[in-house]
Amino acid sequence: MTSVTEVALPSYMSPEKTSLSLSYADESDSSSVDAVIFAGASLVVGTACRQLFNGTRVPYTVVLLVIGIVLGSLEYGSGHSLGKIGHGIRIWNDINPDLLLAVFLPALLFESSFSMDVHQIKRCLGQMVLLAGPGVLISTFWIGSLLKLTFPYNWDWKTSLLLGALLGATDPVAVVALLKELGASKKMTTIIDGESLMNDGVSVVVFQLFLKMVMGSTSDWSFIIKFLAQNSFGAVGIGVAFGIASVFWLRFVFNDIVVQITVTLSVSYFAYYTAQEWAEVSGILTVMTLGMFFAAFARTAFKGDSQQSLHHFWEMVAYIANTLVFILSGVIIAEGDFSSRKISYEGTSWGFLFLLYLHVQLSRCVMVGVLYPLLRRFGYGLDWKESIILTWSGLRGAVSLSLALSVKQSSGNSYISSETGTRVRFKAFFFKDYYFFPFVIFDVSAVMQFLFFTGGIVFLTLVVNGSTTQFLLHLLRMDTLTATKKRILEYTKFEMMNTAFKAFENLGDDEELGSADWHTVIGHIPSLKNLQGEQVNPHDGCEAGNVDPTNIMDIRIRFLNGVQAAYWEMLDDGRITKGTANVLMQSVDEALDLVSTESLCDWRGLKPCVHFPKYYKFLQSRIIPRKLVSYLIVERLESACYVSSAFLRAHRIARHQLHGFLGNSHIASIVINESELEGEEAKQFLEDVRHSFPQVLSVLRTRQVTHYVLDHLNGYIKNLEKVGLLQGKEVCHLHDAVQSDLKKLLRNPPLLKLPNANDLITTNPLLRPL
Repeated sequence: MTSVTEVALPSYMSPEKTSLSLSYADESDSSSVDAVIFAGASLVVGTACRQLFNGTRVPYTVVLLVIGIVLGSLEYGSGHSLGKIGHGIRIWNDINPDLLLAVFLPALLFESSFSMDVHQIKRCLGQMVLLAGPGVLISTFWIGSLLKLTFPYNWDWKTSLLLGALLGATDPVAVVALLKELGASKKMTTIIDGESLMNDGVSVVVFQLFLKMVMGSTSDWSFIIKFLAQNSFGAVGIGVAFGIASVFWLRFVFNDIVVQITVTLSVSYFAYYTAQEWAEVSGILTVMTLGMFFAAFARTAFKGDSQQSLHHFWEMVAYIANTLVFILSGVIIAEGDFSSRKISYEGTSWGFLFLLYLHVQLSRCVMVGVLYPLLRRFGYGLDWKESIILTWSGLRGAVSLSLALSVKQSSGNSYISSETGTRVRFKAFFFKDYYFFPFVIFDVSAVMQFLFFTGGIVFLTLVVNGSTTQFLLHLLRMDTLTATKKRILEYTKFEMMNTAFKAFENLGDDEELGSADWHTVIGHIPSLKNLQGEQVNPHDGCEAGNVDPTNIMDIRIRFLNGVQAAYWEMLDDGRITKGTANVLMQSVDEALDLVSTESLCDWRGLKPCVHFPKYYKFLQSRIIPRKLVSYLIVERLESACYVSSAFLRAHRIARHQLHGFLGNSHIASIVINESELEGEEAKQFLEDVRHSFPQVLSVLRTRQVTHYVLDHLNGYIKNLEKVGLLQGKEVCHLHDAVQSDLKKLLRNPPLLKLPNANDLITTNPLLRPL
């Protein structure tokens, strides 16, 4: 290896700056705790901004990025005059990229993928794959081609396409948050959020591919196909494997939220490390797959307080990580772009930055336009208004973060004068949506241009696109409530007024303080003021033959949401098992997709669970062991009874709630009648079981009642502790005893013993051969 004894530093690495760096290195040894001060200060500032801008349409991430840029400009533009805060900024600026990778990436990606709706993902998967696969390639080649043809930097095609790959991926965090806040369609937010997640993984693979090509690796088709397949399918396989192992582990965890949260947190980090460092495949695709696997198969593993605690924990982790990441990115953008004399005072560079912003927006338009015919036909479809929002939501925050947080010099770098035409070696890391990869060998000007352009693009897209999305939604009339929702909203306000008055009456006079005046009380509740006229049912006038399809679709959606909420409550109460809950909730998701064209049809997805197939005829043969026959029949019959009884109970609860809310309106009666018709087959099934095999229902009811009694005892013990009648050790002793009984019930429930398998088959009409 060639040794270098004389080093000619670039102009932006003057001896003065080098001496400052050396003095900073000495300072960092004695006061590394300043890094904690900066992290704490960032969280305080971020929290203050979140509170200050709460309720406004200013994206939170835009504010954080601006704050980071201001802090970085003050620190590096004033000669390090911010004291300990400035020293903390410099420590974070020069932190080992591997450490940032290990801290931020797994948590952020797992939280995003775990919180997505699995049913929505299934329906929108084709659209997300189109946008994240061919879409990324279209954007990469379009941006790379325009860079090569219109920019005067003499970059070769590989270098131009490498920058195109960086700018081709999207990270619409701010836009997705704004869409949810404005109540935009769930379909739209799912497509954008899913595209972002998949873009993260695909862009990593594309970037690695062009990186290897720039560094001189072979670039034939066999190498490309092998590389893409290994990184994609290998990552998905590792994610699924970790998902199966962790879900299996969670089956043995009973009411221990600390263990449950720790499992989800640790497995996300370990899965990323295994994929990225050991298997050398895409770590981000691994974590994304893991999170979606959890969302699909572990959704019911967390129930009640455990589910709320889990989601609150991951929301907090994502909030802290996003706050630090965006502030740090702003700091490093300020250092690398706006504080660099070489770039900042070249007006042409700023002009080319705005030209590149136009190229990026144009590439997004081309990508959506080319794929639009296919996007309309996949999943839920896509209309022209949604395609405009999809185009405008192409924020490049992730790519900018990658360069802003990771372009570092290693301690063993060799600098050779670029004046002589030789090149400068940089060892850096790429942080795409919080992950890193070895960078590339560029000359100094190329590296600085990359930093300047990517930093500028993230700032422009976040500020311009993110801040104007509200106006665009309003312009397209996508943020307005439908007439049906407005009537429901006004009707609900009157119901709130009635509820408030009943609560006031129920309180009565206080024995010590006396009475209160209703008009004075209501004067302190502004949300119930300005109610004009009388309360009118939102669906009055919808008589027979005059039913608006939009109105009835709205009521069906509300009814099915109530059914699904009842399933969750039954799961918490122990009335149904986790497997049964998954089946029931999936049937509701499928029925929600058809509310505009069909009547209530959630029973359709449950029929296979209560239908005994023809192969049970084979069970009459004496060849099959009796214990196996008993196991197959009893398990299937118990599951069918669970499904049928839960379906009937949930529909009964939802009908009662709908009638209590809307009264005897015609449109509510239509949906209630549809629900009653849906339950006819379930009632008949349970009636047949009760007539021919009542032991099954008795065993199931025994399990439910036992679970309910134990839950009631838990609540009783907690209440005694709350009022001070029981103390610590007493509470622990009683609570542990009840929990032990509950654990035994769940793991070893009361079983039904069949007298004789062949007699069961021949005497039970449900199991007779067809």
